[in-house]
Amino acid sequence: MKKILLLFLVILSTSAFAQEQKLLASRYETVELVFDQFVGIDKFGFQYFIKNNILFKQKDGQSLEYKNLSLGKIARVDLQNPLKLLLFYENFNTVVTLDNQLNETQRVNFSEFPIPIIASAVGIASQNRFWIYNSLTQQLGLFDPQKNTLQTLASPFQENLSHYDSDFNYFQWIDGKGNWNICDVFGKVTTIGKVEGFERLQFIGDRQLLYSSEGQLHIVDLKNDKKYLLENVEKSFESFYYKDRILSIFTRQGIINHKIIIP
Repeated sequence: MKKILLLFLVILSTSAFAQEQKLLASRYETVELVFDQFVGIDKFGFQYFIKNNILFKQKDGQSLEYKNLSLGKIARVDLQNPLKLLLFYENFNTVVTLDNQLNETQRVNFSEFPIPIIASAVGIASQNRFWIYNSLTQQLGLFDPQKNTLQTLASPFQENLSHYDSDFNYFQWIDGKGNWNICDVFGKVTTIGKVEGFERLQFIGDRQLLYSSEGQLHIVDLKNDKKYLLENVEKSFESFYYKDRILSIFTRQGIINHKIIIP
C-alpha cells in the first residue's frame, strides 16, 4: 500500500509539472550590498549576510556582527527565532547560539560527548531543541542542549542528504535519489514526492518548494498539484530567499526584493 501511495504522489507531481502556470513577481525594492553569502531576512526585517566569514545583521543603517574565525567556516545560519540564532560550524562539529544583539549565548561541541556525534545537518526545533543528523549512525534526532541528550527519531537513512531545511516541527530533505522526505518531531517519516534537476532549492511551506533551474525560478505546490514559473525576476543571480510573500534575489550588486502571492 505504501508503494502505491508513493507512486501516486510522484504521478501527481509529474502531472503538476506538465501544467506549469506563470506567476508574476512584483519588484518593489533594490538594496545595494556587497557580501559573500546572503543568509536571509528575519520577521523583523533585519537582513543577514556573511562576508569574510563574519555574520552581519543590519537594517535602516543599524549594523551588528559576530565573528568567530577559530571555528572555521559558517556552514549554516538558522533564522527561525531572531532572539535565538543558530550557527553551525560543520568542520568543527559545533553549534553556537546568539541573542538578538549577536552575543554568544551557548556553544555545543558534539565531539566532546561520550557517545560520538558527527553532525552534518543542524536546525532549531521546538522546545529549545536542535534537529541533528548524525552522519555516524545516519540517523536524525532531537538534541536537548540543556540536558546534553540526543533522542533518535527514525531508522538510519538509506541515502545521503543532498539538501535539507527545518522548522520548529518538521525536518525536510531531498535524498541522493531525489526523494522528498519529511520527518516530524515524533519521528514520523513520510516520502511525499520526487524532486530532480534543481540547482538551488528552498522549502517554503507545507509541501511547497522554490527552486532554480537553468536561470529560472519555479514554485512546486504538491498540496494543490500546481507548479508555477516566476516571471519578472532576474535571470542571473547568486541565490534567493523567500519568506512571508517576499522573494529576495541576490546578485553581485545587491538584493532585489519582490512581492509574490501564491494562489
